[in-house]
Amino acid sequence: MKKKLLQIKAFDVINISIMCFICFIMIYPFYFVFINSINDGYDAMKGGIYWWPRVFSINNYIAVFHNSGLARAFLVTIARTFIATTLHIFFSAMVAFGLCKQGLIGKKIYMMLGIITLFFNGGLIPTFLLINSLGLYNKFIVYIIPTMLNFINVIIFMNFFKQLPIALEESAVVDGASDFRIFTRIILPLSKPVLATIVLFVGVYHWNDYFMGVVYVSDDALRPIQTFFYKIVAENATQALQHQSMGAFGKKITSQSIKYATMIIATLPIICVYPFLQKYFVKGMLIGSIKS
Repeated sequence: MKKKLLQIKAFDVINISIMCFICFIMIYPFYFVFINSINDGYDAMKGGIYWWPRVFSINNYIAVFHNSGLARAFLVTIARTFIATTLHIFFSAMVAFGLCKQGLIGKKIYMMLGIITLFFNGGLIPTFLLINSLGLYNKFIVYIIPTMLNFINVIIFMNFFKQLPIALEESAVVDGASDFRIFTRIILPLSKPVLATIVLFVGVYHWNDYFMGVVYVSDDALRPIQTFFYKIVAENATQALQHQSMGAFGKKITSQSIKYATMIIATLPIICVYPFLQKYFVKGMLIGSIKS
């Protein structure tokens, strides 16, 4: 018995050590960017900053927020994430609710068409031509309409709805409730775990996506924060932003320190959402793993 306890303790120590190491190599890059973002830019160029800032400074953040384009990009991203996620959840859940109905005419055809979209798509150029012909190019709704439905999320919703007791819906029908009323007043309030999981998936996608802003939008006023960040990193736009702020901060910021500050500003809001949705996440992932 004593030997068995020692084996369990040894296993726990090794397991915890490995998990701590994995957590460290995942968290440290973000921490490295953070401490360099709150350090004086020219001092950070000397290197050697690994654990805490050497010359504390928030001028990098002030310089980034001093740029009017960042505030506008933030507003575009917040509006896009909120509207697109809300509509995606509503329409995906509504389609799933309809496909769960017994006796739905053409149900197999709808399912087959939906499953085909999981394996095939038109490709970038045909998709661009389609969006352009629909008049969505360079408009805010280009972030919303093409992402309103994803069939993999429909399947996840269907699996959850099938677990709800059918007697609940039948009782509502006897009381005179319509399908839409059953869906909005009974089904959705009982689906918090799967709703939270899909909200997390879709919300993170819309917050982190930069590609649509690069391909389908040419107006700077409509570009989200990640596209703004992409321009700073990929197109060396930090030089211009740095020169704009030199008058206010002198030689205290560099293009590299501005990149660090921009990374933290773009990443931090979506990280703050995770703790509030974590309690639903495990159950939602279990539902998503079953696609029968």
